[in-house]
Amino acid sequence: MLKALILDWAGTAVDFGSRAPMGAFVEAFAQVGIEISISEARGPMGLPKRDHVATLIYSPEIAARWQAAHGAAPTEADVDRVLAIFEPLNVEVIPRHADLIPGLLDVVGEARRRGMKIGSTTGYTRPIMEKLMPLAAEAGYAPDNVVCAGDLSAGRPSPLMMYRTFADLGVWPPSACVKLDDTEPGIAEGLAAGTWTVGLALSGNAAGLSREELVALSPDERAALRARASARLFAAGAHFVIDSVADLLPVLDAIEARLTAGLRP
Repeated sequence: MLKALILDWAGTAVDFGSRAPMGAFVEAFAQVGIEISISEARGPMGLPKRDHVATLIYSPEIAARWQAAHGAAPTEADVDRVLAIFEPLNVEVIPRHADLIPGLLDVVGEARRRGMKIGSTTGYTRPIMEKLMPLAAEAGYAPDNVVCAGDLSAGRPSPLMMYRTFADLGVWPPSACVKLDDTEPGIAEGLAAGTWTVGLALSGNAAGLSREELVALSPDERAALRARASARLFAAGAHFVIDSVADLLPVLDAIEARLTAGLRP
């Protein structure tokens, strides 16, 4: 009954903890004389990268720092300036953050065995993905399509990248598709397109930790982190929340049971 699994990239399929963009955002702002924290950089994660920069630069706190540093409020030209610095920095670090998230290949293989297509959307731009896609393919992951921020007139949280994915894969209705994502804008994208949405609490931006950092937590610390991240994703509208892609197969079974009972997203 399910026809497609549509995955985000960083924090969902690759780059446990969604760490590649973080240093690049901090460094890009530093190069224009503005200090931002990792926590601030993570805030708009999931948005197209220009929208991400704009959300940061126009936030009251960072806009005030910009005013103090430059004697004027930030402008759209400043957004483009920071983005132009950010993109090559992100491309440069991609090889260090291209590892597949454990369990991905098993889940994708089983989804294909069930007859599902594998789609993907991302907040990354096409130049960033041109660096990442070959590395993922070498490791065994090559989805049936890739729609990037900037490919269409609007990215997340609009449904346009999902609509392109439906067309690329030849799948419909949206209720026969599942969107897997680690960010609120990615969940919103799936909801806007009418798909089932599954949030990822521990492998991506919501937790923001590497596998090693996550393993080093005590069971109580990990449970508390899971609870906080899950609450964020459920508040964004996720139908289900799991730790990582490795936990997805029982959710696909649960969704198929709902479809059989006549339920829709």
